[in-house]
Amino acid sequence: MKRGILLAWQNHYRILTLWLGVLIATLVASPVNAESVDSDANAGPTLLVMGDSLSAAYNIERDESWVALLEERLQGDANVVNASISGETTSGGVQRFDELIGQHAPEIVLLELGGNDGLRGLPPQQMQANLATMIEASQAADAEVLLLGIDIPPNYGEAYRDAFTNVYHNLADEYDVALVPFLLEGVATDDALMQSDGIHPTAEAQPIILETVWETLEDIVAAEN
Repeated sequence: MKRGILLAWQNHYRILTLWLGVLIATLVASPVNAESVDSDANAGPTLLVMGDSLSAAYNIERDESWVALLEERLQGDANVVNASISGETTSGGVQRFDELIGQHAPEIVLLELGGNDGLRGLPPQQMQANLATMIEASQAADAEVLLLGIDIPPNYGEAYRDAFTNVYHNLADEYDVALVPFLLEGVATDDALMQSDGIHPTAEAQPIILETVWETLEDIVAAEN
């Protein structure tokens, strides 16, 4: 699988400069629906999705995103708050996190951050520290955490890439939290499922992403109901 991902990223990284321009342009975006969910609408747990453009319906309709599909699947069993912002880094997530935890009191937190740290070449240690802060805050609030891992293009070098991907495994082990190792499993290696920028999945890829997440999330939701 990892060899396949490497080949796919080698085909895509030539457009990395275009992606970085998109990244900068979207840094001022707002969370998808962090204010729109009525926490009393359902009796089930509240899920807080803390992510970047991969969870913020980038360049697709909002109701086509994997988070919207998750909300549809959980209708009546849980409330979904999508606080994802295109271009978000782990540093940005940390700055917003305490307020979101206090406002929504989630029982489950999905952390899908780090991709933009990697694309910017930020230190993996900084990324790990930021994610650790959010995990600790979640656990202090008695929320279960699901880490959603991501990969980066190979042009950053094998050492940096290994350090980057190891962050998710290190955190999962240290804090005993659930982990989806690669959010775009079965998607990143298929050009037909990726947008023209080579970074973002298409609308057709969203159900696949949902199933990748659901394979681990299902038991967590069941335990909270």
